[in-house]
Amino acid sequence: MTTTEPNTETGVAVTLNGAEIIANKGELLIDAAERHGVYIPRFCYHPRMKPVGMCRMCLVEVDTGRGPALQPSCMLNVSDGMVVDTESDTTKKAQDGILEFLLINHPLDCPVCDKGGECPLQDQTIAFGPGESRFVEEKRHFEKPIPISDVVYLDRERCILCDRCTRFASDVAGDPLIHFQSRGNQTEVNTFPDEPFSSYFSGNTVQICPVGALTAKPYRFKARPWDLTETASTAVTDSVGARITVQSSRNEVLRYLGVDSDPVNWGWLSDKERFSFEALNSDARVTTPLVRGDSLGSASADGDQLVEASWSKALGMISTALEGVDASRVAVLGGARLTNEAQYAWAKLAKSVIGTDHVDTQMDDGLSPESLIDLPKATIDDVCAPGGTIVVVGVDPKETHGSLFLRLRHAVEHDGATLIEINERSSGLTPYAAHSLVATPGSVDAVAAAVAGADSVDGLGDLDAATVRAAAAAFAAADSTTVVLGSGSLASKGHMYDRAGAILAVAGAAVLPLPHRGNTMGAIDAGLAPGVLPGARLDTAKPAGWDKVPSFTSTGTRDIVAAAGAGAIDVLFVIGADPRTDIPDNEAAKALQNIGMVIAVETHLNATSLAADVVLPAAAAAAEVDGSFTNIEGRLSPVARKVTPQGTARPDWMIAVEIAAALGHDMEFIDLDELWDDYAMASPLHSNVNMAAIAESGTSGLMLDRASAGVAVGMEGQGAASGLSLISTRTMYDAGTTLAHCPSLAGLARTTVAAMHPATLSSHGLSDGDSVIVRSDRGSLTLPCVADEGVPTSGVSIAFNQSDVSAALLIDSRRAVTAVTVEAAS
Repeated sequence: MTTTEPNTETGVAVTLNGAEIIANKGELLIDAAERHGVYIPRFCYHPRMKPVGMCRMCLVEVDTGRGPALQPSCMLNVSDGMVVDTESDTTKKAQDGILEFLLINHPLDCPVCDKGGECPLQDQTIAFGPGESRFVEEKRHFEKPIPISDVVYLDRERCILCDRCTRFASDVAGDPLIHFQSRGNQTEVNTFPDEPFSSYFSGNTVQICPVGALTAKPYRFKARPWDLTETASTAVTDSVGARITVQSSRNEVLRYLGVDSDPVNWGWLSDKERFSFEALNSDARVTTPLVRGDSLGSASADGDQLVEASWSKALGMISTALEGVDASRVAVLGGARLTNEAQYAWAKLAKSVIGTDHVDTQMDDGLSPESLIDLPKATIDDVCAPGGTIVVVGVDPKETHGSLFLRLRHAVEHDGATLIEINERSSGLTPYAAHSLVATPGSVDAVAAAVAGADSVDGLGDLDAATVRAAAAAFAAADSTTVVLGSGSLASKGHMYDRAGAILAVAGAAVLPLPHRGNTMGAIDAGLAPGVLPGARLDTAKPAGWDKVPSFTSTGTRDIVAAAGAGAIDVLFVIGADPRTDIPDNEAAKALQNIGMVIAVETHLNATSLAADVVLPAAAAAAEVDGSFTNIEGRLSPVARKVTPQGTARPDWMIAVEIAAALGHDMEFIDLDELWDDYAMASPLHSNVNMAAIAESGTSGLMLDRASAGVAVGMEGQGAASGLSLISTRTMYDAGTTLAHCPSLAGLARTTVAAMHPATLSSHGLSDGDSVIVRSDRGSLTLPCVADEGVPTSGVSIAFNQSDVSAALLIDSRRAVTAVTVEAAS
């Protein structure tokens, strides 16, 4: 029987269980068989890691011309004329024997094991195993379970030594913190003393473990797999848009699992993405509208406290506050946690109903909308293409975009990509960079110009000309060059990173922008950004279906903060954000206190919503609302509702419609289908897309068809700073609203320190561990200092938005670079 005609140009003919198939040249036999409907059992093999042939479960009988022999199909490449029998008596006996050996010491605790019901060892024992054990001896016992990190527990008795977790930690994550130990019958997987499995990606080992040896603390003993129902969705934690499965039981989300999306995250998630579901179940969720007590009248006994109110009362207060207010005195901050549909609804409310352009999703922490729209676009696959050259500018993906970091690391370590890094301090990618250029604060664009051959390699602060010249030579020699562009240090402003991206784009590189906040690209496309209209348009033509557009153009957060400080903002909407702590400027929190009414649309209380006059409960994306998400590539993927929002929380788009109705305006949509039709009418970018197509797009999502409008970023020089300058970057774990309500993650933020180059410490008469005072024109912080050779000699690096101290107290957003002084604390 022949299933496909052999084509020796594109594949090789293999006889599989008596049927001739066509396999791809160089393909592993285990993959070729599965593609043609024959599943070969396995434990150690994983398609995203190099095979090692550890478990031998995939032994099959293979004849390559010298007679049949048992061979591991995960280690064997197909060859022309190969004859494979996965159902022979010899194959079955081998698989039966492997399982019998694996079960010698394996505990029979399936009823209490979290893996029970979804365990490959269970399934394969039933399908391929002996059915009964011949061993009656006492099984091996270990202490159980061992917490090898804050979120992962190890049960050594269950481990079958498949090497999946150790290979992931070493080969995929680059965190070789879990290893094989001892020998023979005592071989076990474990961590070394004082070296816990403190990886940002440890949760992936739990998901890929084929038994219950590794379990996740947030899920342990919460439910049985058959109790769970699931739906595919998209993680909104960062802008990569990793695909996930949301699993729940009894209307409670119990875990997120990574989905293998070939063009996006390959099934990997950061622990921040994986365990962020805990915030959904927090007791601190906002479940009903809250209003300031004194807003209810002077007779209120609640004084100035937030008290529960009805939706009609809260909406009435909002409409009263907006009555007769000039559009220029109304502002909207936040929106990155929203779906595309909700962002469009809020953009239409702000710009067409109210008429204000004071909107900003990025809150002065990102690239300019012009850059995000105009720079020539690259996809993740473009960036990670084998043999390519990647220039990473102003971002540390390991801290901010975990699943993308794993793709970038794989491209360098396994696919021959060359990495050039231009940053104001070292990053998680520095060990893999062929050329790591640590720029003097304020000079990233100048360094980028030198690398691109557009400017001199001399006079670049701490960087010597030879180092820059070597990077420039690698850039010039590259056949394929892409740029991963972030917004860098929060203490360096002036569109320096936009200029760096524009310079490299002019030199022929496509750009993958990396905004920090979740659905930033969706907000730009929807018009929820200053100076932008739906369809990522920078013109002022009124969109179809809109009544008007703003009569002025704002710069976003800068203008909003300045206007608030001058008492020129009467009403501020804050959508899923915390600008009081998250705007990188010490003056922002003070300025926001001058606003007459603050309305927070939130899932949890935070510093901003606690000080708001009205708090409206919102449903959370990824699990409580339907819609879509736009990732850094412009790829649309579905966000699906799995559970009912708590209390009377509503989807953000519905809240925008209700506010418009309270103002006497009909938004002309009452459900998501009508909303999308309105969006498609207003946005040429979405005119040929519908929600059904997004939902049916599978794990790859749906790429928007956009044409680059050309580089439109100003190229004026910035100039480097003199003296000491502040460098403040994001970290994976911080004091963000979501993390603060995730018990498993909230305590993982590191103690904040002032990191300086050893030479800088020496020149200031300081030693590692000394307490220092770091001062700027804005304020001062007292904290310990540490020596770090990854910081330039002209810089002081302090992590942003931490729970113990806030670098925002030092940052002056009016300046290109925030200058600081350092002295020993008395």
